[in-house]
Amino acid sequence: MDFDVIVIGSGFGGAITGCRLAEAGYRVLILERGRRWDKDSYPRKPGDMWTWSHQHPELEHGWLDLRVFPHMAVAAGAGVGGGSLIYANVSCEPPAKIFEKGWPPEITYSELQPYYETVARFMNVQKVPANQWTRRMRLMQEAAGQAGFGDRFTQLELAVSFDPDWTYEQDDPFNPAKSKKFVNAQGVEQGTCVHLANCDFGCDVYAKNTLDRNYIPWAEKHGAEVRELHLVSRLEPVQGGYRVSYDRIADGRRASGSQTARLVIVAAGSLGSTELLLRSRDEAGTLPQLSPFLGRNWSSNGDFLTPAFYDREIDPSHGPTIACAINFLDGSQNGQAFWVEDGGFPNLLANFLDAEHARGVKSKMLLDTFRHLLRDVEPFRNVMPWFAQGVDAANGVFSLKRSVLTGEAELHLDWDIAKSREVIDTIVATHEKLSHATGGKPVVPPTWSLLHDLITPHPLGGCNMGNTPADGVVNHKGEVFGYPNLYVADGAIIPEALGVNPSRTIGALAERIARLIREEGR
Repeated sequence: MDFDVIVIGSGFGGAITGCRLAEAGYRVLILERGRRWDKDSYPRKPGDMWTWSHQHPELEHGWLDLRVFPHMAVAAGAGVGGGSLIYANVSCEPPAKIFEKGWPPEITYSELQPYYETVARFMNVQKVPANQWTRRMRLMQEAAGQAGFGDRFTQLELAVSFDPDWTYEQDDPFNPAKSKKFVNAQGVEQGTCVHLANCDFGCDVYAKNTLDRNYIPWAEKHGAEVRELHLVSRLEPVQGGYRVSYDRIADGRRASGSQTARLVIVAAGSLGSTELLLRSRDEAGTLPQLSPFLGRNWSSNGDFLTPAFYDREIDPSHGPTIACAINFLDGSQNGQAFWVEDGGFPNLLANFLDAEHARGVKSKMLLDTFRHLLRDVEPFRNVMPWFAQGVDAANGVFSLKRSVLTGEAELHLDWDIAKSREVIDTIVATHEKLSHATGGKPVVPPTWSLLHDLITPHPLGGCNMGNTPADGVVNHKGEVFGYPNLYVADGAIIPEALGVNPSRTIGALAERIARLIREEGR
């Protein structure tokens, strides 16, 4: 075997399992489809490479993978660091009751608790300092109090490095020069947050504790090899392990190659991992015994955003993208579990939307809605993006279907929105109540009110944990049923909607999977 372990993907699942196994002395190769980005190459202008193309990744391998299906669009990161590049920094735990049904009995809140703590410590999570609250945070606290939910307001832990001496009152507070450089626990240089709000498009000062600032460099310090621009296409059992076939992207071309390993960990994200296994089973025929449950019970995690307009300045383009929540996970609102967060708009969003509009992507109505909000500066400064996640029906089904236009097998989503409408409608009603309580005028996006279309940056499921192949694709260890030493370790294995930002749960499961591999001497 060329390696002991090949990890496919470098998001929360791949970076963490790769790191921990490299620490333990395994020869680890991490294959990442996207580029290794830095603050000098992050997309900034409309003409930059913003998005990833599934048709021609050799020509367009940008920051964001935006896939559009009937009634659902999914946003994912494309680069070394995976979803940590585009997520809004939130690191949190779901309520313990989430694990009471739908999970293997071995996975409980108490079982995951030490791994939650490990992820939080390694990623140096912290809350926004009291002297740095944003206008949106104050509006959230005001809304909770005015609407009778004051005790439900909570600050969130963020994977962001703050300088306690920084304030909004200082001269030129948002100047990147005000960020203080430091070397983190993994020996990587970072800076402190100056509230530039570009969390989702690349922090200009490295204040965001992305995986390429901690777990990935720590893996490399312990011998792991990370290869960017390697798009894995197929998995195949061979004597002593597995062969991983891929296309290497370079100079506008794709060159095929492969490597072998005793163990393979698939961590390409909910869509990427599901699609890779579907193609290996149904197209290449190399993994014919994969569970028939593959692709089922996919969830959007109930993501929804409602902009509201105010007569006062909200300034959603300064401060961390999300910093606090109003918690309704107890089901007190219409029996639905969700929480509301203070969404933000990166100040680069207009550039991204201009670039995407020029490409003519299929989600045109969604883009036009936000372009309307961003048509000039002043209305944008008065917008509060009320955000939320909720426990949806988790009933999506992914499969491969032949395209009428190209004849090629494409990833297809069957999504029955009817079973999730109640939680979304309850979220919308709560957004409206909180807006009205603070003098705002909410505008429900026509993508929902007219089309019942949604967009999610938190896709979950598709390669779900289960007890047997009849109800899952992997067991509680993340090991694929019927294929020893083949694992999945990312959001694809989460069998139910969490109703909260999922990064720490994905990380905790990855920490646990890596520990079990080591303890079992795999």
